[in-house]
Formats: sequence, structure tokens, C-alpha cells
Amino acid sequence: MSIPRPEAMPRVFEERREQLRSIMQGEGLRALIVTLDANRYYLSGFELHDPQPDESAGFLLIQTRGRDYLFTDARFFDAARRWWDEESIVIYQGNPAECLNNVVSEQVGAARVGFDARHVSVDFFRQLAIPGLVRSDEIVESLREIKDEYEIAAMAESCALNERMMQWLPSRLQPGKTEAQIAWELEQFFRNNGAEELAFASIVAVDGNAALPHAQPGETPIADGCALLVDVGCRKHAYCSDQTRTFWVGEREDPFFTENLEKVRSAQEKAIRAIRPGLTGAEVFEVARASLEKDGVARFFTHGLGHGVGLQTHERPRLSPRETRRLAPGMVVTVEPGVYYSGRLGIRWEHMVVVTDEGCQVL
Repeated sequence: MSIPRPEAMPRVFEERREQLRSIMQGEGLRALIVTLDANRYYLSGFELHDPQPDESAGFLLIQTRGRDYLFTDARFFDAARRWWDEESIVIYQGNPAECLNNVVSEQVGAARVGFDARHVSVDFFRQLAIPGLVRSDEIVESLREIKDEYEIAAMAESCALNERMMQWLPSRLQPGKTEAQIAWELEQFFRNNGAEELAFASIVAVDGNAALPHAQPGETPIADGCALLVDVGCRKHAYCSDQTRTFWVGEREDPFFTENLEKVRSAQEKAIRAIRPGLTGAEVFEVARASLEKDGVARFFTHGLGHGVGLQTHERPRLSPRETRRLAPGMVVTVEPGVYYSGRLGIRWEHMVVVTDEGCQVL
């Protein structure tokens, strides 16, 4: 597996759009409006992140025949033309929806135009005057589920850096340091060693704070004789890693901690051995839950077993009791069982794996 040089990337994005067109034709769509930032980047290379939660860097109009268009504002014109033919860049000066309406009217007419309702605001939707507009959710996500060679290589690099950090971290766990201080040191390590950014806000949690699966690092200090849960990820070549480890700080490890860590890791190992093409996410979840049930701690396992990772840290598919999708080669998922004792302790252990033809491989 190799990562293409930057000059080869436009071809990668073009190939993805061709795959998308095949799906659109099967859905009877003449065009598709793409508004989610990760989907926009996946198909174009343009702007992985929107500038602010209430702002958009732009959107795409993908057609089954004819020209594809990138819509953005003047701030992003120079960035857009690095990835997109200038003749197909539409700069909106005022109302983006009105601009889109005009192009669709000229290019598509009354034919069916899909949009993903989960990624379009009510305000934007109400401004669309497209007669053939139909809801077409998760079409791009169906492509993103199966990672290509480039994506797997990028995530392997991201995970390798994450693992280096986990090997480095124990030397930094001195009593007296706060959760927030450790979180800052983790971010510095990533940036000093080639990461583009954090994949998500780091979770660093001592003892009872770790019983909150999404705890925020605060001023709680590490003590000599405490558990510390660290859930972090970085981004390389735009792709994310996501790993959790739970450490014991101090020489005399608490037997309660040790016993529960062993139960969590045993459940993870069984789930990883079970993963293979054809299983549903619910079936993999049940393998881990059954292990924890046998060990008498399943009631303290309060979340899904895992989720897809790629351009986003949480994407399709899921390893949860409600996931009916079947795993396929090229899918990348986390496997992260945990147990949480309110006010006392939380333990989670996480690997990322890629589904292979025969089973899976830890990244």
C-alpha cells in the first residue's frame, strides 16, 4: 500500500466521482448536491473542514453527464482552483441557494436531483427551487465505507504515530500533572511528529472521571495509585486514527483495575478474532457483550463496540446492536469495549482494524 504523490491526487478524486455516477444512475438521479464537508473533500480534494459550524466552504453539484460544479465564495477561489477546473468553479456573491437554483435550471431542468437531508439546513432547503429535488441520503457515505489502498495506507500511518505516542506517554505520567496538562502534551507530541491536527478533542480522565465515556480533560491531578483513561487520535494525509488505552499510575496496581482491564481486553480480542466479511455489526457487538456477560460485567458496558473511521472519526459502519449492515473487505472500524463504574473507574481499550478477505488486520 502506498500514498499517491500530491500531483496524482486529482485522478483519485475523479475516479471516486465516476464511482458515484454509477450509483446515481442506479438511483435514477440526474445530479446530486453534496454539502457535507467530508463528502465534498472525498470527491474533490477541496477543503476538508468548513471554516465554522455556521459557515460552509462550499458544495458540489455532481452530474451523471456533463460538467461537475464546485460552488464556493471568493475567499476560497485560489484554494478551489488547485483542485478544480476554473471553468467549473461557481463563485456566489450573494445567496448560495439562488446560485445553485440557476445552475440546476440551466444544466438539469426538471430531472431528478438528489440531496442528503441530514446535511442541509432547513433554511437552505426552503430556498431551493428545484422541481426534481428528491431525498438521497448517504450515497457518498456508501462509497466512503470501503477504503481504497490510499486511504488504508494513510490511516496506517496515522495509527502508527498514535501508537508511538501511547508508548511515549507513560514516561510523562507524573503525579501532580492534571488531565488538561497531559492533553496538551499529547497534542504537542502529535504536532511535533508530523500530524496535521488532532482527529478529535482528546479525552484524558482520572479514576471516576473515566466513568464518563466522553470526559473532558480538567484540573483533576494524577495521583500515585490511580487509573488514567486516554482516548486520542491524530490526522495524517487527512485521515484519522482513534485509539484508547487505560493506564495504571503507580507501582501497586489495584486488583479491581487489573481484573476489569483483563475482562475488557479479553472481550476485545474475541471480537477482533470474530470480525470477517459477511458478519453484521450487531453480530460482532454481541461477541464482545457475551464475553463481558460471562465475566459478570456486561451491565457496565454502556455503548456500542465500535464505529467506522476515515475522514471522520465516527462514520459508517457501526458495531452496535442496531447495525444490520454486513462487513466487507476494506471497511475500517474501531473495536473498543469498556466498563464504567460511576464515581469510581472507567476502563476502555481500543484498536482500529481493517476488514480483509479472510478476517481483519489491526492497524
